[in-house]
Amino acid sequence: MNFNQFLDNLKHKKTKINGGLEAQFKLAPKFRVKYDNDKINANNPRKAAVLALFYPNKNNETCFLLIKRATYNGTHSAQISFPGGKIEKSDLNLKETALRESFEEVGIHPNSVKIIRELTNVYIPPSNFLVTPFIGYTEITPNFKINIEVENTINVLVSDLMNDENISDSQVENVYVPCFKLNSYVVWGATAMILSEIKELLNS
Repeated sequence: MNFNQFLDNLKHKKTKINGGLEAQFKLAPKFRVKYDNDKINANNPRKAAVLALFYPNKNNETCFLLIKRATYNGTHSAQISFPGGKIEKSDLNLKETALRESFEEVGIHPNSVKIIRELTNVYIPPSNFLVTPFIGYTEITPNFKINIEVENTINVLVSDLMNDENISDSQVENVYVPCFKLNSYVVWGATAMILSEIKELLNS
């Protein structure tokens, strides 16, 4: 997908109402519960934000960034995700959280990123995070510089996301879950749910 055409299309969707939670749950594990806002608030979740960053590759094809997290003793060890993390006291808002964390994790300077819009919050029960995703873009091919929290970056073609043949099921932690298979990686859980909402938005 040509980046210039993609960008023109994306800019028209700054305020478009999309499938939201219903779109996300197309790629949610069957055992995942749809928590209502009262239940989520009762759990007093920690707030976090992630950045879905789009950019051109050297052939001007549209890509987006995923990362493989480093292995550590924690809930999201070695998982595939977007760059992002929990809000800090110094952050003015969750958009700033997404940009700051992306800069810390993969070296993308906030001034180089243009935010298009916010997506639907995703509640992650195992870690009790309420994650706000943001769609943004940069007009040049990034030179990523990862920190110790990231094992490697994954540059995914948007055309692969839009290809329904890349939606599958995979066994994860002894259960089968819906997932995207992108660049030989199994992408499931909250990241797949966010990607499902993005895919529906781009298709609308």
